[in-house]
Formats: sequence, C-alpha cells, structure tokens
Amino acid sequence: MDTRFLGIPELVEVPSVAVVVDVMRAFTVAAWAFAQGAEKIVLAESLDEALALKARHTRWMALKDGPPAPGFDAVNSPGLLRSVDLGGRTVVQKTTAGTVGALAVKDASLVLCAGFVVAEATARLLRRRAGDQVTFVVTGEDGRADEDLACAQYIARRTTESGTDAAAYLRRARESRAAAELAQGVRQGAHPDDVALCLEVDRFPFAMVATLEDPLMVLRPYAVDSLAD
Repeated sequence: MDTRFLGIPELVEVPSVAVVVDVMRAFTVAAWAFAQGAEKIVLAESLDEALALKARHTRWMALKDGPPAPGFDAVNSPGLLRSVDLGGRTVVQKTTAGTVGALAVKDASLVLCAGFVVAEATARLLRRRAGDQVTFVVTGEDGRADEDLACAQYIARRTTESGTDAAAYLRRARESRAAAELAQGVRQGAHPDDVALCLEVDRFPFAMVATLEDPLMVLRPYAVDSLAD
C-alpha cells in the first residue's frame, strides 16, 4: 500500500482513499457517539450550520469544541459523552480540526475517519483497498500534531503488519501537546478521562465511513467483523 501523510493545508488534489485522523478528540468522540447508539453524524462546515441543521431537525443534537454554548447539546469530550444515551439520534458535529479535515477530502472515493479506538477496524477495511494510494490526513496543528501522526502511522503499519505493537505510537500520543493541554485543563469542555479514552486501542469493532449524502457529509459506523483480511 502506497501511503502519504499530509496536513490539511497540503491537500492540493483529491485523494483516492483518505483516512482522516483526529485522536484528541473529534473521532474518538464520534466513535463513542456510535457506541452510545447514534445512527449517524453529520459533519458541519461551521457552528452556524450546525445550529441551523439542528433547528430544522428537532430530534438532532449538536456538538462542538470548547465550553458549552447556547443551542449546543454536548461538547467534544469522550468522557462527557460516554454517559449520554444517543439511541437512534443524529449528531451534528463541528470541531476545529477533525471535521474540517473530513470535509476537505469529501470527494475522495473512500473517506474513513479514525483514531486509536478504531485502529484495527480501519486497517482491516484498508486491506481490502491494498492497490490504492492512501492519504492519511493528519488534522491537528496543520499536520504536525504528533498524536494524530502517530495514530496514522500506526494504522498504516497495521494495515500491512497486523501484529504491530502499539506501545511506541501510544507513547508519542501521550506525550503530545494536545494530551498535555487536556491534562492541564488548557482545553475547555474536557473531562479528566479524555486522554485515557483517546488512547484506548481498538475499543470499538467498527470503522467510520464518511459519504456525501447531498448536500451533507455524513459519518456512519461500518462493521468489519465479517471482513476477510
């Protein structure tokens, strides 16, 4: 598998297959939302769009980065979301990096959103596309966020070497600036367990596939238990 690792500003052409990585915390949160019963996640372009979508669909809920805000039902924290019943709900998500990265590659033939919590499921799905070039979109810090790069490199390696040890990749993520900011309370809208939850490898058995459902970019879980490697 031919792989490249790019930040959002480096995306100058539409990739064939894109894996958008946001470990802390957008796509860890997305995975938890599905685990809590969400049917789908709509990736919003802006906070205003998120609120407008919620206003048009009374059963939808809106989620954002940072502290609680009027009109939003939740914040971008796995520790806070894990106790919320989302059975059958649609979640509208807008974050600083993760949702931006996914929307930047919306025209790719396959868009996966990932973090450590869905690493193996993502790798298994990529094994079916072994002939394609895969672009890993490292969303944090314009492609320099080490927690996202470490996760992207781990998934890429695990795609070809299923026995890859996660320890060194997790150590890099644990020592990243994002982890420090969460642990120190620099980032608002956080829970003390957020870093640990973001570093749980293979917590969930599904990958997350984003597709255009005109005009929206919609993320859904994709079970891979039955896929042959």
